[in-house]
Amino acid sequence: MTTPLTCFKAYDIRGRIPTELNSDIAYRIGRAFAEHLRPKSVIVGRDIRLSSHDIADAVINGLQDSGVNVYDIGLCGTEEVYYACFAYQDHGITMDGGIMITASHNPMDFNGMKLVREHSQPISGDSGLNSIQHLAETNRFATTTEVRGTLTTISIQHAYTAHLLTYLNPTQLKPLKIVVNAGNGAAGHVIDWLETALPNSLEFIKIHHEPNGHFPNGIPNPLLPENRADTIQAIITHHADLGIAWDGDFDRCFFFDETGRFIEGYYIVGLLAAAFLNQHPGAKIVHDPRLTWNTIDIINSLSGQAIQSKTGHAFIKERMRKEDAIYGGEMSAHHYFKAFSYCDSGMIPWLLVIELMSKQNKKLSQLVNERMEKFPASGEINRTIVNPEHVLKSVQEHYEAKAIAIDFTDGLSMEFEEWRFNLRCSNTEPLVRLNVETKNNALVLHTETEKLLSLLQ
Repeated sequence: MTTPLTCFKAYDIRGRIPTELNSDIAYRIGRAFAEHLRPKSVIVGRDIRLSSHDIADAVINGLQDSGVNVYDIGLCGTEEVYYACFAYQDHGITMDGGIMITASHNPMDFNGMKLVREHSQPISGDSGLNSIQHLAETNRFATTTEVRGTLTTISIQHAYTAHLLTYLNPTQLKPLKIVVNAGNGAAGHVIDWLETALPNSLEFIKIHHEPNGHFPNGIPNPLLPENRADTIQAIITHHADLGIAWDGDFDRCFFFDETGRFIEGYYIVGLLAAAFLNQHPGAKIVHDPRLTWNTIDIINSLSGQAIQSKTGHAFIKERMRKEDAIYGGEMSAHHYFKAFSYCDSGMIPWLLVIELMSKQNKKLSQLVNERMEKFPASGEINRTIVNPEHVLKSVQEHYEAKAIAIDFTDGLSMEFEEWRFNLRCSNTEPLVRLNVETKNNALVLHTETEKLLSLLQ
């Protein structure tokens, strides 16, 4: 008889401690991962949550009992597991997979895991996660191997830092004062590593820098407006040139300009797409369907190839590999890089942005203002809906006679002469997520957004 495990989601593992995820379940997941993937060597890392150490120990035990050699990188961010999985070698032995213990920006009493196979390819529902779930639920595994796997603690500090520095030319950086807010998550140590490697002309103002699983300043999720005040205040107080804030496992980074204004991730996607296309003419750029006009306009103007993918890291990475795209970006502040094994990084984007500011001798506001005015956007608006699918159908019927184009890549996207919107259901909650954008018309943006919200009510 199997026991259902509710911590398995569409792309990863997330659950409340200890009812949905605990050491026993984590051990079974380690065994199931090993039985499904048959790896010889696996990277394991963990974030700063209070439960992460015990969960990591249990996963490691499960792997070792299956005969897997484990390489533990300790406290880290998700991208460090990605990097170690695709780049670290032990006397010529490459890694066959990786497990990151993290709940990212979920509440404090949650934890979870992100799983990858060789070359840091994501393991999601349609690429093995469902099989791992089934194995963990049945809790029946092959007999424990006679030779238990080894456990080796390793450091990737120097190799990982050196890799990050390949994305820019540090000698071209001009003096900048940068507010960095790790949110008491895992980003602080990487900021310290980079600080010692970058020119002394960069001044870092560090707030909420020390890792603290109690999250004394709130769960690090800068996507929520209420979590931005400390970063904004530090920018104003220190007359900084920009601010950067991360979520708990720093796979997303968020930008603030010199006035303390929050810059929607959508416009950073366009900014980075332009930077890559200027260096690699004709390259392919992958983007999500929620907000598209600014990104497509920039890519077309630079003779690149814009490719739309369904939202979500597993879909973006798969499409990038298929298309051999050089860069991919989502408005949710996930940025993906071919040279980073098509994985998302929260460190590479800000390094690219400060290099752009230096090369063009512009403030961050000057780099994005024109695009924000040309394609103003609502930002993502969430509404709790009892029957989301019914609402999407009703909205489609209301607008389809006037729509120039309708797309179902991810939810419902409808395009009109002056504006467009995307409305999609949450994968995990009874929510619909709305994004609206226009062509240089803030009034139309406000009017049409209000009409849509009225329909949702």
